[in-house]
Amino acid sequence: MSDRPSVVTRFAPSPTGDLHIGGARTALFNWLYARHTGGTFLLRVEDTDRERSTPAAVEAIFRGLDWLGLKSDAEPVFQYKQADRHRAAVQQLLDKGRAYRCWMSVEELDIERTKARAEGRAIRSVWREHDAPANDKPFVVRFKGPLKGETVVDDLVKGPVRFQNKELDDLVLLRSDGAPTYNLAVVVDDHDMGVTHVIRGDDHLNNAARQTLIYQALEFAVPAFAHIPLIHGPDGAKLSKRHGAQAVGEFADMGYLPEAMRNYLARLGWGHGDDEIFSDAQAVEWFDVADVVKAPARLDWAKLNHINNHYLRLADDHRLALLVAKALEQKGESLAADGLTRLEAAIPLVKEGAKTVPELADLIAFTLKVRPLALDEKTQNLLTDETRERMQRLTEHLSAAPIWAPTEIEGQLKDFAAQEGVGMGKFGPALRGILSGGSPAPDLASTLAALGREESLGRLHDALFKATKTL
Repeated sequence: MSDRPSVVTRFAPSPTGDLHIGGARTALFNWLYARHTGGTFLLRVEDTDRERSTPAAVEAIFRGLDWLGLKSDAEPVFQYKQADRHRAAVQQLLDKGRAYRCWMSVEELDIERTKARAEGRAIRSVWREHDAPANDKPFVVRFKGPLKGETVVDDLVKGPVRFQNKELDDLVLLRSDGAPTYNLAVVVDDHDMGVTHVIRGDDHLNNAARQTLIYQALEFAVPAFAHIPLIHGPDGAKLSKRHGAQAVGEFADMGYLPEAMRNYLARLGWGHGDDEIFSDAQAVEWFDVADVVKAPARLDWAKLNHINNHYLRLADDHRLALLVAKALEQKGESLAADGLTRLEAAIPLVKEGAKTVPELADLIAFTLKVRPLALDEKTQNLLTDETRERMQRLTEHLSAAPIWAPTEIEGQLKDFAAQEGVGMGKFGPALRGILSGGSPAPDLASTLAALGREESLGRLHDALFKATKTL
């Protein structure tokens, strides 16, 4: 049996808003690596900033992860609740001489910051080597880092990254009110949770050096670090609101499927050869954090739409019917009693042409219209006397069709065109307008099949023999 410890990864968001697409990808990479290695994926909520961390924000994080299907292997850890443990660790550092109490005022700190910048070094407090004063003034506790040498972060993505210790300031571990700071809390929590691999955005790379020193001072094993590149917009600039959706919930509202988002996010900064589309099982089998590229990834809407179309075509039709019904209701369109049944019957005939659920809803909305349909002006103009007579003959021809399915209906339409000695263009546009009421619809055979024999012939009869409304 191997002595190698089991891999433990974690996703540790700060609940200050919705789950961002960058955070979602970080969570996915942690989940994939844990699954790939047979390890454990954990979740920690870094809620030490009590003013910005709200229950609503925490719920938004959980909702985003649930939608993506990224479930933690244990109950989430809330960092704020570990404050006593964090303070105990700081006391250990004080006892070992690796931390000190600092009484610098704001004004003194500003003077020291200016001096340190001029000398090309990090901030050092005057209390680093002094005894505590005999007063009850408030103080912070700072880490007593080494003044010489270097700290090396052997990053799994970036490679070895070297930091000069003189450039790493004596960071605050405890604020004057006794609240632990981020870098201290992260080290203690990751150690206590047994985290072996810290996979996070490369905006945390500088923190890795400071955290490494704290790990060493506490005599904790230093985890493997992997800092993944940020996600940029299509123009290569930092992702922002002008590039469209940023939060996971926005992508869900825009009609992207979670399995499509997992596939797409996995390709942002990592890949397996030229494979664009792959299953969760394949992603788990292939993923290694060491294969993540160093350069920033770019959000590509065309690729996302292509991948989402693939998963829409694979998705269960009843599931899609429920999603389409929700999308239609959000637009203020209510379904009739048999609306869901109609949707489910029509979806397999139209979903190949949709990139998102709202597009699918647009393609299928024609099936839900109530007879008699209001005909748009274009369709009305197409219904000349000659066309009406031809449409009557088409109605009779279709009513005799033995099988009502796309392939067979396509054959019936071609047979009719041949009998009439005309091309489809002589009656196809009018037929489409009658069946769809001017709404988007798939090809004629699929449209007829989606509506069903009775509804299709009924719409034709209405247009030819009943007074119809015009738009």
